[in-house]
Amino acid sequence: MKALVYHAPGIRSYEEKPMPVIKESTDAIIRMTRTTICGTDLHIMKGDVPSVTDGRILGHEGVGIIEEIGGNVLNFSVGEHVLISCISSCGRCANCKKGMYSHCENGGGWILGNLIDGTQAEYVRIPFADNSLHPIPAEADEEALVMLSDILPTGFECGVLNGQIKPGDVVAIIGAGPIGLAVLLTAQFYSAAAVIMVDNDNNRLEVAKKFGATQVIRNDLGNAAEKIMVLTNNRGVDVAVEAIGIPAGFEICQAIVTAGGFIANVGVHGKPVKLNLDKLWSQNITITTRLVDTVTTPMLIKTVVSGKLQPKDLITHHFTLDQVMQAYDTFGDAMKKEALKVIITNDVMAQESAQSGMKKNIPFPVVV
Repeated sequence: MKALVYHAPGIRSYEEKPMPVIKESTDAIIRMTRTTICGTDLHIMKGDVPSVTDGRILGHEGVGIIEEIGGNVLNFSVGEHVLISCISSCGRCANCKKGMYSHCENGGGWILGNLIDGTQAEYVRIPFADNSLHPIPAEADEEALVMLSDILPTGFECGVLNGQIKPGDVVAIIGAGPIGLAVLLTAQFYSAAAVIMVDNDNNRLEVAKKFGATQVIRNDLGNAAEKIMVLTNNRGVDVAVEAIGIPAGFEICQAIVTAGGFIANVGVHGKPVKLNLDKLWSQNITITTRLVDTVTTPMLIKTVVSGKLQPKDLITHHFTLDQVMQAYDTFGDAMKKEALKVIITNDVMAQESAQSGMKKNIPFPVVV
């Protein structure tokens, strides 16, 4: 089969790999129909995730059709359309029973495209299939559901729930990429009084405005913290969400959080970050970290199917699997290409309609 393979920081290839096979009785083999690229994949390509080794097929998101199941898979059948969770979980260990699937003690957690081969391929093996797959309702839009493999539950669990956003809060989200926008979309479940988005990319800020941001701030001059303090009459924000994974983003959060507020880290950090405890120690600040557990995925599927949540609007570009190298180039140059999420298809009918570089432009004013 064909797949996108990581070899070393900055080195990837589209090449032939062996077909996956059932290794455990709880495994399933999925024929991928749609997948995508995550910001975490870009962190991998930078060398920020040393657990990813030479020869690994990347990707931890997507939808597909079950081709084969192990003898102990009880909840699914061959031929079913399924959503793949970015987190694999046995569902039986102590951590899984607490809903902390990301720290499954029996070999689960974030393993796809990390410790085992992932979804940017024609086929993928999914361990613990009964607890790591979700059935796709017949009326559901598969492209929209790709956004529920990772970014929507990540934004919701790591940003909104960990940040304890509640009605009336003033929220700042540092980073208007796909994860930051996922935080923005799901924060609106809780009727925040204001949601301020910060980024250097005009296009992403325009999209954030469309998705419900009350204020957007361009940080090209590095003065976003000062602008936010002016907007909030020097009070700061109740919840500051770091959604990039760089030291500068976390430093902004520390500078703008109000007394008694929350800093919710979502970004994947490849470098140490300075913690300004000399300023925060007396401020009753709560700092949270989390790897997504995907326990909210069933609820999020319902909101998408009902039309309450529209994650498909995050999709800007379409590619076929044999264009995956081009898809990485586009996603990696998001500002120039005006890219948010890309869809990579491995389905004959879908390939006929997929157009390389297809995107939607949505003009909105930006606060500078």
